[in-house]
Amino acid sequence: LSRLFSVLSVSSVVSSLLFTTTGCIDRFGTGGTGETVVPERVLREVETADLEKYATTRPAATQPDTRPEQKNPPPELILSIEECRLAALHNNLDLKVELYNPAIAQTSITEQEAAFEAMFNAAVNYQQSKSPSAGGVPAFTQYNVVPDAGLQIPLRTGGFIKFDNPFQYIKQSGQTSPLNPSYTYTPSISINQSLLRGFGFDVNAQGIRVAFYNYQQTQARTKLAVTRVLAEADRAYWSLFASRAILEVRRKQYDLAQLQLDRARRQVRAGMLAEPDVVRAESGVADQVEAIILAENDVRTRERDLKRILNRPDIPLDSPTRILPGTRPSAIAYTLDAKKLADAALAQRMEMLEIELQIVQEAANIRLARNALLPLLAVQYSYSHSGFSGSAHETFDQVLNKDFAGHQVGIILNIPLGNEAARSQLRRALLSRLQQLASKEQRAVQIRQEVFNAADTMETDWQRILAAHKRVVLAARVADVEVRQFNQGLRTSTEVLDAQTRLADAQSSEIAAITDYQVAQVDIAFATGTLLGASRVHWQPIVERD
Repeated sequence: LSRLFSVLSVSSVVSSLLFTTTGCIDRFGTGGTGETVVPERVLREVETADLEKYATTRPAATQPDTRPEQKNPPPELILSIEECRLAALHNNLDLKVELYNPAIAQTSITEQEAAFEAMFNAAVNYQQSKSPSAGGVPAFTQYNVVPDAGLQIPLRTGGFIKFDNPFQYIKQSGQTSPLNPSYTYTPSISINQSLLRGFGFDVNAQGIRVAFYNYQQTQARTKLAVTRVLAEADRAYWSLFASRAILEVRRKQYDLAQLQLDRARRQVRAGMLAEPDVVRAESGVADQVEAIILAENDVRTRERDLKRILNRPDIPLDSPTRILPGTRPSAIAYTLDAKKLADAALAQRMEMLEIELQIVQEAANIRLARNALLPLLAVQYSYSHSGFSGSAHETFDQVLNKDFAGHQVGIILNIPLGNEAARSQLRRALLSRLQQLASKEQRAVQIRQEVFNAADTMETDWQRILAAHKRVVLAARVADVEVRQFNQGLRTSTEVLDAQTRLADAQSSEIAAITDYQVAQVDIAFATGTLLGASRVHWQPIVERD
């Protein structure tokens, strides 16, 4: 081994000089290939939506009314909106599926990096051949053993360095010769480098660069999935809140209908009303029973939706646990600047970042396609020592003494006639980049439209709250008047029940308007690439350890 290392001393010097062009590269797949790197904060953190920042009038700060938290819930679970978001972030099955994608995409980077790994190769060949006698030469048998070991190191510039150590042992039986057996040893180092097509780190790192862009795009899509799941959890939470609140309205309406039935019976006993009025009141009670049944079914459906999103092990989909929203909606008026919101959405939406990364990738593809138009011009250089004698010791001495050194230089030139394939690839790359630029403009218009629509919906829902509240106040006054008129024998049960139904409908409309206003805020946040809440969300991909 010491002899072998001394033989390769020149090779070691050359390899150290070219170390910076070999596969030992720092920061591969993290910007080391010259690609655009998106900060991890942009890809991993979901910002919170500060609606006051985009409001033309700043509302007074209010604290949400939350119910006390319960631990280890029995058949009932009081759940705040913050707990809902946390459970969705940790347990949602759709999100778990998405979190594997970045880790899968990252394996493509390491796969492309392997193209710059050095390759050790070794082989041993044994050959035995018999030659017949001819021309006075007696028959003989030749034994040939050829062990070989080498190392090939790819260069970042597109070539490679190759170390080779072929050794040959030949013995002939049946013949006398001064070199029988004979030993041949020819260690060498060779360099092959392209000078035009395929030359340069920018060209040869294209596979790593594309894989890294795909990895960042996957992270952007995963962040979008995190945002979408949490927004879906918020919507399901407020839908359940609305369903439970409407169920309470229906139950109160049933209680009012029952009170009206009692009043009607008293009036009939007093002779102030006829018996059919009691029947009308009983019909009104039956109507409210049906309304309660439908409202309870709607609550169960909304609960099941929320349980599916949360995927908590203590409240599976088929569990009888009743979820009680512990956070009440806070109706705060916001007068938003839709243009500022749209500008923020263009800067924060992951769809825009994904398209921008694709545009940068297409620009890199154009550079690669331009390089493919060049002729293939490569230079080859080889330096070797040779040893040949009748003993292994003498053969190694010849190599160590550098008695028989050799040099070889060659140039290869290939010029395609027409080169239409490379030209077509360049045209395709240029057209793909133009297509992505058009997609970016198209997506920008769609995002601005989504923001403007969400802002208008939020303003509309606020106006609905004001109108519904006024309607509730007036409907309550009408219901009170109808009850007083009934007690004086001036109204029938039907008129009282109609007034109470209108009151319940007005209360349900107010609940729907308030919860829709909360959902509109969720939609505004999602349209701008953020989330409602007090803290940022920092997600991590799922990585399986070996």
